[in-house]
Amino acid sequence: MTASSRPLSQSLRRSLVNPAALGYLAVVAAVGVWVGVDALLVEQVDGSFAGVWLFIVTAPASLLFSALPGALPFAGVAVGAVVQALAIGAAYRWAHGRTSRRTAVAGA
Repeated sequence: MTASSRPLSQSLRRSLVNPAALGYLAVVAAVGVWVGVDALLVEQVDGSFAGVWLFIVTAPASLLFSALPGALPFAGVAVGAVVQALAIGAAYRWAHGRTSRRTAVAGA
């Protein structure tokens, strides 16, 4: 089955379920846990800039949501994480496909 005949949902799944994309999502989740712990459990006299790290690790897509009111900027963090994971996964698949073809051609 060629890439053009593959359904969109299958292509998106293949981009999200690979070591690079899952590693990136694990980093985003770890930063989210750190921000949550910092916000809930750490006594601070001043405010903390820990929440900024969620926007940094999911930039540039999450920064498009940063000026929205209420809790919508944090929805941007989720959207940014998925967009970045898709991009990283697609780049991983492209690079991995190039090396697989190169070794297949060299072995023939």
